[in-house]
Amino acid sequence: MKIKEIRELTDKELREKLEIAVADLHQKKLNHSITPLENPSQIKLARRDIARMKTELHQRELNK
Repeated sequence: MKIKEIRELTDKELREKLEIAVADLHQKKLNHSITPLENPSQIKLARRDIARMKTELHQRELNK
């Protein structure tokens, strides 16, 4: 998810997507520990997307 797409979301939508992304990351990590993923870089990309979302939420809180 690009930062431009993240900035277009409302706070509520962003929080929902963040919850979904975190749950998805935990599921990927669990699956990877049992059976290695075909593309393990998906975990890295998911972590970065979560960090982008958290950063945007934090910036919005500071600007209020």
